[in-house]
Amino acid sequence: MTAPPAPPVPRYGTGALADLPVSVLAALGVPDAVNVLGLPALPRACVLLVDGLGWEQLRAHPDEAPYLTAMAGGPITAGFPATTVTSLASLGTGLPPGGHGLLGLQVAVPGTGRLLNCLRWQDDTVDPEHFQPAPTIYQRAAADGVATAYASLGLYRNSPLSRATARGADYLAADSLGQLVGRAEWALRRGGRSLVTLYHPDLDSTGHRFGAGSAEWRHQLRFVDVLVRELAAVLPPGSALYVTADHGMVDPAERIDADTVPELGEGVALLGGDARCRYVYSEPGAHEDVLAAWTALVGDRAWVVPRARAVAEGWFGPLAPGMADRIGDVIAVPHGDLAIVASEREPWLNRMVGMHGSLAAAEQIVPLLSATRP
Repeated sequence: MTAPPAPPVPRYGTGALADLPVSVLAALGVPDAVNVLGLPALPRACVLLVDGLGWEQLRAHPDEAPYLTAMAGGPITAGFPATTVTSLASLGTGLPPGGHGLLGLQVAVPGTGRLLNCLRWQDDTVDPEHFQPAPTIYQRAAADGVATAYASLGLYRNSPLSRATARGADYLAADSLGQLVGRAEWALRRGGRSLVTLYHPDLDSTGHRFGAGSAEWRHQLRFVDVLVRELAAVLPPGSALYVTADHGMVDPAERIDADTVPELGEGVALLGGDARCRYVYSEPGAHEDVLAAWTALVGDRAWVVPRARAVAEGWFGPLAPGMADRIGDVIAVPHGDLAIVASEREPWLNRMVGMHGSLAAAEQIVPLLSATRP
């Protein structure tokens, strides 16, 4: 078996998504916030997170995104796993994944023998404020007198994920691009200082259904470009607009099905994570056998490592107390053209064309672009 390339670790503390919110707070003058990214000191900030807008995908489609392509900025790393719940929590707390604990799409709830889908959050016994206990940037900003707002689809208002990642902000329902721009314009003008976060999900959902780079995806990117142009046009004086993303996306051609390959199920108590970042929770005493079986079957196309190694190498950043048990005993992260699906347990995931979650550059590297109106 050919040795895989060394896994690239996200640039926590120097150029990762988690560094953006704390740098924004510092630029707004909030005490004890460090401006890691060197953002300009302005009293108003708008952060737009475009779900699924990877740096490589953006660079490959300049004709569909002329305004974005012309903006100042460059690439940063999303964080691991490169998935929405993890990145939204980093954007909302200013912490790497190990600090906030939303460590993937599906993680173990320690001591229960159950998985929690952190996106759908269908387990009423898991309290979002307890499961993600870190204060949010909105709470920190509001405590210093900054007017804070979060705008996205109305159906996300008061959802468990919103409570975990955006508590402390005034939630503004925005169910169209026009509403998103209007909400941002209104919220930015509140008070002497303001912080507004916008979340736009449509590029990601289009990519999941049709594939990254598909005609449908490219047309959706054109709408994103218009959205950003219109947001920049309504910035009041003393404002900065930051455009970033939670992950990129790939369309894996090869799939291996954990529900039909017996070796991938032997000794496995729970299978979590996502198709591009699998958390494998082993039964007592089966850890080494599980690691060996997964390495033998997918180790030529994925980084297959024990949890302790991933933690030691800094994949998640520093882990807060109690967070390690949420991570699989074995982690399998495809770096090649592979998705690890589970057709019986996760038919919804098996139907997807575009996927994400890995440390691979196409999923891990995202843009950080900016426009300012001094």
